[in-house]
Amino acid sequence: MPGPGVGFEYPSKSVSWCKRDLLLFAQSIGCKAEELHFLYELHPNFVPFPTYPLALSFKLDSSDVVDFYAAQKSIAIPGVPVFDPARVVDGQRRIEFFKQLPTSSEGQRFESRTKVVGVYDKGRPGSVVETQTDIVDATNNEVYSRIHTSSFYVNQGNWGGPKGPATQNFPPPKDKKPDAVFENQTTPETPLLYRLNGDYNPLHADPEPGKKMGFGGVIIHGLYSWNWACHGLLQHLGGSDPANIKEYQARFASPVRGGDKLVASAWKTGEIKDGWEEIRFQVQIEGGKVVLSNGRALMKCVGPAPQSKL
Repeated sequence: MPGPGVGFEYPSKSVSWCKRDLLLFAQSIGCKAEELHFLYELHPNFVPFPTYPLALSFKLDSSDVVDFYAAQKSIAIPGVPVFDPARVVDGQRRIEFFKQLPTSSEGQRFESRTKVVGVYDKGRPGSVVETQTDIVDATNNEVYSRIHTSSFYVNQGNWGGPKGPATQNFPPPKDKKPDAVFENQTTPETPLLYRLNGDYNPLHADPEPGKKMGFGGVIIHGLYSWNWACHGLLQHLGGSDPANIKEYQARFASPVRGGDKLVASAWKTGEIKDGWEEIRFQVQIEGGKVVLSNGRALMKCVGPAPQSKL
């Protein structure tokens, strides 16, 4: 018997984007000048960075700022409590890539279609809502990407719901040197730039929500670290070619504050199926906590990216 809320489908929402949106996203997650195919609209191979579809689930079809709390409150899930969106953080995200987005949605009609996969009561710490979101060509229902999201509603548990299944773990290999290590010095401005992609949660700009949630103030979007790490994997292992990544995921383990230095380590497992190798990775604050765990990607490993030429 399915649990509470399972199978509930949110109303489909229109999504749209332009080349400027793609340029901003690529800049905000750390794409480099030698990767002009992500950063210059006149490059002959100009293309969206692969994880951009995830930003569309926040931006939708707006070209202005979005009231994050109002958007989250719009639809209640039947059979479960109404959770407070002012106290929600990312738990885990996974994305599957089926077809590359065009560089603009102009002249086409795309939709974000989301359904509930599970709602779980984790007791006093809070509740987990798992969803699946497809970015779809509304004219023929072709799915371009599929996003699996686990959202954690802090201190909103103990309502008598199911505890949920055990999660599958993908730890780094033991006693093996990473095949790639890359790092990034964040600043207090990092979340202020990333939020312009459409994720306007006040938690990443205003100190007050973070203080109420026990973070002490502003924290950087988990999705900033998530997207930054994906870029690093593609840059160092996949030749900066979007065709060389099929699937990508990570769990949000600890918050990141502006000024923290991120260090990512990635391991090739040698496990290859249909040409795709499983990569394990993790991201931690230099000398401190792991911030992205359970990192896994399916890639074609071709080495570092050559300089992008016009």
